[in-house]
Amino acid sequence: MSATISCDLAIVGGGLAGGLIAHAVHARHPQAELRLIEASAHLGGNHLWSFFASDIAPADRWMVSSLISHQWTRYDVAFPGYQRTLKSPYHSIDSRHFERVVLSELPTHAAMLGRKVLAMTSSTVELADGDRIEAKGVIDCRGAGDLTALDLGWQKFLGRELVLAAPHGLERPMVMDATVDQIDGYRFAYCLPFASDRLFVEDTYYSDTPDLHTATLGGRIDAYAAARGWPVAKIAREESGVLPVAIGGDFEAYWRSSEPDVAKAGVRAGLFHPLTSYSLPDAVRTAALVANAGTVDGQALHDLLHNYARRLWRSRRFYRMLAAMLFRAAEPEQRYRILERFYRLDERLIGRFYAAKSNLGDKIRVIAGKPPVPIGRAVRAITGVV
Repeated sequence: MSATISCDLAIVGGGLAGGLIAHAVHARHPQAELRLIEASAHLGGNHLWSFFASDIAPADRWMVSSLISHQWTRYDVAFPGYQRTLKSPYHSIDSRHFERVVLSELPTHAAMLGRKVLAMTSSTVELADGDRIEAKGVIDCRGAGDLTALDLGWQKFLGRELVLAAPHGLERPMVMDATVDQIDGYRFAYCLPFASDRLFVEDTYYSDTPDLHTATLGGRIDAYAAARGWPVAKIAREESGVLPVAIGGDFEAYWRSSEPDVAKAGVRAGLFHPLTSYSLPDAVRTAALVANAGTVDGQALHDLLHNYARRLWRSRRFYRMLAAMLFRAAEPEQRYRILERFYRLDERLIGRFYAAKSNLGDKIRVIAGKPPVPIGRAVRAITGVV
């Protein structure tokens, strides 16, 4: 028999954005009746989310402190021309730990797992099993909307958590190892040491296409591990993904592509770094915004989040311009030169860049001097970026 469930706030989508909103709202307003609705059997999916300490404002760090699975005080990058260690703390959140923490904090009835959503409005959610949720407000956090409204490149990857038969010897993360063969665009290896014999290795590409051939990438991870002298005993976990890199597009059309009158968060709201595709810093900021809003009214939440996402989209044209240079001005096998040059800059500038908080001086410094791409192609690439 179908039922009608009443609550204050219904969050549709139990990934990073939705889970963080539930986490923050419950912490700030424990009396509020929440429903966190996820179609799959688990919150967070199968992911490892990483971020720099400087990505999160001091006032918001409480929100991620209990979620962190691994942390380091420094990280490395490597390019054909040089290698560098940066003195910036780096953190990772494992989706399995994320789920445990969020579920342990929420009331038992708040998380509705394995529940497919058929339709929603700003105050109702219709479930496939016939149940209906009536809420003061609804937020849609179900991942990307219609990406055809945007002009995109792609960041795609396969990652494996490896258990080794001998210690790997890494002291800290290798966030970018671009000394690998440059295939299918800008390619780099990404390595996180979890224990002396446990390592997460990812093969990542800034590619013109979203095509992902996991068997091919798996073979390249095997070859990379062998070249580093890492004997693999077993693969503990594997994940893959294809993320949008925003070059331009119509923000309003993207927003309207899915339930235009419903509040949105996460990638569904266009809240991700245009060039790095990182969504965690925006997810934390959005969760804080909702938790501090003082209202769960559906129309008020829509207006709040729409205006917030639109303002950020407009303010991030600089990053879309750099994405255009990466994808349109550089030959695919030469794209690494843009990142190689970038990583020679001041560490604080790099931190602000990843946090999407670059100031005017940063922007001038990033584009100053002789560009690592042909000037004519760079000008043509950035013309018309919106």
